[in-house]
Parts: sequence; structure tokens; C-alpha cells
Amino acid sequence: MKEHPLTSVAKNRGGVHVAYHKNTRYMTAQRMPVPAEVVLPMQQSIGAPCTPLVQKGDTVKVGQKIGDSDAFVSVPIHASVSGTVNAVGPVRLAGGSVCQGVTIASVGNMELFEELHAPAVTNLEELLSAVRESGVVGLGGAGFPTHVKLRVPPEKHIDTLIVNAAECEPYITVDNREAIDNSWDVLSGVYTLKEIMRIPHVVIAVEDNKPQAIEALEKIAGRDNTVDVMRLKSIYPQGAEKMLVYSVTGRRVPDGGLPADVGCIVINIATVAFIARYLKTGKPLVSRSITVDGTAIRNPLNLRVPIGTRLADIIDYCGGFTKEPEKIIFGGPMMGVAIYNLNAPICKQNNALLAFEKADYKTEHACIRCGRCAAACPMSLAPTLLKTLVSAQDTEEMKRRGIMSCMECGCCAFSCPSGIPLVQYMKLGKQLLREAKK
Repeated sequence: MKEHPLTSVAKNRGGVHVAYHKNTRYMTAQRMPVPAEVVLPMQQSIGAPCTPLVQKGDTVKVGQKIGDSDAFVSVPIHASVSGTVNAVGPVRLAGGSVCQGVTIASVGNMELFEELHAPAVTNLEELLSAVRESGVVGLGGAGFPTHVKLRVPPEKHIDTLIVNAAECEPYITVDNREAIDNSWDVLSGVYTLKEIMRIPHVVIAVEDNKPQAIEALEKIAGRDNTVDVMRLKSIYPQGAEKMLVYSVTGRRVPDGGLPADVGCIVINIATVAFIARYLKTGKPLVSRSITVDGTAIRNPLNLRVPIGTRLADIIDYCGGFTKEPEKIIFGGPMMGVAIYNLNAPICKQNNALLAFEKADYKTEHACIRCGRCAAACPMSLAPTLLKTLVSAQDTEEMKRRGIMSCMECGCCAFSCPSGIPLVQYMKLGKQLLREAKK
């Protein structure tokens, strides 16, 4: 058996050591009972929203396409339960934005749409078409349509496929469980992409604090000299795309560039495993695994839930709250998005639902000029200076100082002893720059 790399080949600048809090790491995702109703927004990815293909009163089955778009950067939406369409119209997402949505009342039997079938895939175009029809987006949280990521411009030469199993955010463990519980699906997806896209080398990158995942993956990948399982040092944000490319290959993605610019494609481990299952069954993305955890959650769990399940139903299934939460978050505590409405649904890109007590949050004080934010920034930015420029709305200087390079990882805010919400200033500054450009 070949020897695998023990650690990453390069060390990124900055980063922080976050608390582990992987409370559900030993919990295989259990399937949640079918909810009485699901709400399926027509905007579930980065890109153009879909147009509903059904009307109120229509009967639908699991896997039936209910929304689609002609736009390149978009993926179809499929019914996640079988039942009757109760409503087609505006729905409000967790972040407050509004889009068209389809509400389905479930009949409980989860009957599959009879036209589903495994796609025939023998070449790249057939693979890209199948991936699009599956409805899959990046399941690690980014929500970028996977078929777009895999359609590499002809002038780019890809020599390395990086499967992202770092899962560096605290609390979230669904990727860890994917590696342990579905390792054969992971490798099946890897070999399919490797063969059809003609990528010579694959690296499955896992942080070294996940020994079970590493063992499971090495057990089935160990005899292939073109597939490595690489143990990354545990430091946040190790799983960020640019950071991951550098850790694995030593190559730096240029500002404003993509991994393809340095010969790499980065894809989440759950996305790879889903592609393998879709190619075998033809069943599109209608459910996903999520971690439900946090100091205000009574019974933390990993759950498999239908897309469109309301957050209130998920919280109830986990025993409710121990006390009124101060904040509820989609995603991890570092890069997650705060939620104000428990009637909002789980969407394709949501990998976690976390709830925290008030004691978990810092009180904001004046900056003490300690420089910890700058030392922690993986992109070598000066967060406190950028905060000042954002407050002054000096867009020219913000641009010159590289605010658009910020990946909103949260290392600056995490490191700040004064509790200043620096990431929010970075987001506001980038929005001001976009508006100025328009």
C-alpha cells in the first residue's frame, strides 16, 4: 500500500484555532419524518432564480421537476415530497429576501416520480448535463451550481481535483459523517469525475482532527497512486477554497481568480458522493444532511431532511430550545448567516442549523489597536483600517486596500478582544463598492 501525505504541503498565513465543538461527530445522520408541508424557494443557488413549472392544485411526486431556468448559472428545483401544490407565489427566505416559491402539502408516502432514471454518461457533455439536471449545488454551504464549476474553459488545464472534506467550522459534522458512512459513494464520484474529465491526480483533503474519516477514506483509496488522502493541519479557515488549494498544492490563486487558474478544481465531499448516487439512481437532490447543534439546542443531531422543511419543524424534532436563543444561524458560527424567521425552509446549500445562548456573544467595546485582526487575516488585510474607510464610505481607498479580497471568513472578528463585528464592515464595504461601480 502506498504512503499517504501526513500533512498539508504548504502553510497559509493567518487563520485562527477555533474551539472544536464537534458534538455530533459520532452520530450518523438519521432520517427525519416527512413534514406535513415543505416550502421550495425558486432561488436555491448562486445565479438566476427558477420559474415555477407547477400550479396550485397540481399533484407532484418526489423528484419531479417543479422549477427551472434557461440561465446558464442556475439549476432546476425538484419536489422533495409527494403531495399537492398548496401555493405558488412569493416566499421569504431566512435572510429576509423574497423570491417565488412552491408550497407542497405532503401525503406522507414519499412516492417517487415514475420518470426518474439513471442518466447515460459516457463523455464530458453528458456528465455536465446530468449534473445540471440533478439540481446539485455546492453542498458545503457556498451554493454554487456544480455543473458550472465543472465546465472548465478549454484554455485551462486541470491536473488536480481537490475533494474538500476539511469541514473546519466548529459544530458542523455532516461532511465528516459523509466520509465515514458513505466512503464508497465518495470514491465512486471521484473516479467518475477523474475519468471523464481526464484529471490525473485527486486529493481528498481532511483536517487531522477527523481520524475516523481519514481511516475510512484511506481504506478504500489506499491502492490507487492517483488518489491521495491528505491530512491537513487543523486551523480555520483551512477549508476555504483559496486556502485549500495552497495547502494541498502550494499554488496561490490570484486575486479575483479561480482555482482553475492554477490547475485545480475544488469540490465538496458531499457533492461528490451525491453525484455518484445520482448517476446510479437518477434521483435528484431532494434531501440533504444537516447538523443541528449549538448551546440552545436541547438534543443536537445530524439529520437527513427533505429540502424545503421548515426550521421550526426541525427544531421541534430536536426537542426544542433549552432557553430562548440569542441567535440562530444557517451554517457555521464563523461564516453562517443569522436567521430571524423559523418559518423559513432548509435550502440546498444549508449544511447546519445552529442556535446559541446570549452568553456565547461578546459585548462590543472600542478598538484597542492590538493588531490581532491583521495577524489573523489569511488575506493579509488590515481590518481596522478597512473598518474606518467603510465608515467614511471612501470606496476608492477601500478598493486600493484590497477589501474585495476579503472572503468573510470571520477570523478578524473572532480574534478581536473588543467584540467589534469586523466582518459586517467588510460586507458593507464590498456592497458600497458594488453600488459605486454601478
